[in-house]
Amino acid sequence: MVGLAAHLGLLSGCTGIQTTSPGVVGVDRTQYMWNGYSQNDVNRSFALTYRDGVKRAEAAGLLITDTTLGRHVQSVTVRLVMQTHVFRPDAEQWPWFVNVIQSDEVNAFCGPGGKIVVYSGLIDKLKLTDDELAIVLAHEVAHALREHGREQASSRAVFELAGGVGANVLGAGTLGKSVITKALNTGVGLPFSRTDEEEADLIGLELAARAGFDPRAALTLWKKMSAVNKGPSRPSFLSTHPSDADRMTMLAAAMSKVMPLYVAAKH
Repeated sequence: MVGLAAHLGLLSGCTGIQTTSPGVVGVDRTQYMWNGYSQNDVNRSFALTYRDGVKRAEAAGLLITDTTLGRHVQSVTVRLVMQTHVFRPDAEQWPWFVNVIQSDEVNAFCGPGGKIVVYSGLIDKLKLTDDELAIVLAHEVAHALREHGREQASSRAVFELAGGVGANVLGAGTLGKSVITKALNTGVGLPFSRTDEEEADLIGLELAARAGFDPRAALTLWKKMSAVNKGPSRPSFLSTHPSDADRMTMLAAAMSKVMPLYVAAKH
């Protein structure tokens, strides 16, 4: 996977970068971003999609951000955002938005640039504790910090452009941007790879611990998710995530790295 990305980078105007510092969890994979579309371009494109989605929810009477539940979700998010500087010094200054939508869907996401949506079904159906909610939110915030959306959109654009019109137009302004915008606007966000999900698990674990949330809640959270996963319909939140057993093993192995951060944050 990485080898293919590196090959595409050489052929198609992609650059290998590190979007985040590794933290104590040690996430240091080189990422490949298409030069034709900057972080600001991606953030602006997704912000428009996010705004439209929130407006539709509000028009339907489903936006519950300005309620006790909504304000609580915001307060948990603020604590996490205050720790993002550990991975990205610029992230605390992003225009973060958090909205809560009334829905039975067990889902949440944080799009490029810090645009967050939480569906009430995630909290209600799983009966999440604050620590478990923080683990979910931190996981989603980690996707934004790592710019996984931009990375996935870059890969899609490279393949679509190369396959549709030939490598000679790679990086050609308007055409490239239209392809990547189309990718970003498919649903509420892009499906991430298993590697992306593992990175978000680890970075999210550290973010939660630094914010004073018990990282051990990750294990109880994913036990609950596992139970939901065995139901008749698989939540979209879990569509590309690692298997429950693999996730538990990885999180348990990282716990000794992040528990000291949690203890320090609580004192």
